Amino acid sequence: MIHHVALETRPADVEACARFYELLGFARVEAPPTLRDRTTWLERDGRQVHLQHADDPVVPPRGHLAVVADDYEATLARLRAAGFEPEARQEHWGSPRSYVRDPAGHVVEVMAFPPP
Repeated sequence: MIHHVALETRPADVEACARFYELLGFARVEAPPTLRDRTTWLERDGRQVHLQHADDPVVPPRGHLAVVADDYEATLARLRAAGFEPEARQEHWGSPRSYVRDPAGHVVEVMAFPPP
């Protein structure tokens, strides 16, 4: 099982990114004391997003984080209400899915259910 993903994020974008991931059901958790000054952690169902504070972050142009939304339509509605516009993508394995960018520019795939 994959435990976490680390995403480089400008310090000025950390709070907006944390609020974005909260829309996807993640909640803030404490990072270890040795990392608190340079990371912000969020967790959902034992999986974490680590926002790594970086002055010159690298955002992969095609790589993305995939998140299964417990209530896909409600999740997309929350994102839209917060000013994010998910882009519908072709269904795979029958699952509706959309792409949306977090405030730091990272691509997040939101899907109704995981691959079989």
